[in-house]
Amino acid sequence: MANKIGIFFGSDTGNTRRVAKSIAKKLGDAADAPVDVKKASADDLLKYDALILGTPTLGDGELPGLTAGCSEESWEEFLPQLEGKSLSGKVVALFGLGDQEAYGHEFVDALILLYNVVVEAGAKVVGFWPTDGYSFEKTNSIVDDKFVGLVIDHENQSDLTDERLDAWLEQIKPALLG
Repeated sequence: MANKIGIFFGSDTGNTRRVAKSIAKKLGDAADAPVDVKKASADDLLKYDALILGTPTLGDGELPGLTAGCSEESWEEFLPQLEGKSLSGKVVALFGLGDQEAYGHEFVDALILLYNVVVEAGAKVVGFWPTDGYSFEKTNSIVDDKFVGLVIDHENQSDLTDERLDAWLEQIKPALLG
């Protein structure tokens, strides 16, 4: 694929879709339009050398999908398509939505599930994000004292979303467009 960035997301309430669309708008011509994973195949994702993947955390720290109570398929059903596929040579940035007040005991836990899949498939993950400015009891989505991707709390900190997106995109653009 030419140097376009592929943006793929799973969503339940539509908030993750809105953030994915905002990312695409901010990246302009550097990115293709965001794609909901329920409408994507592994080949759709694999054609990109640079990817941004987004997910909310549902239920008990789960990826969106039928088991988590979604009305439609999502990441839970998509990820098995990547089994045995290589993401070697690909650069991946992750973003996750969570609610640190209502779900502070499993804050953005689905993010680590995406992270583990792409790392296991050989991708280089960029865009680790500081935990400063968040208040939660526990999360599994921290590696080396940082979140494994950008964390958005649309419920409690929506006023910080644009600022966080801008700072994160500035951080990851060089690696994604490299």
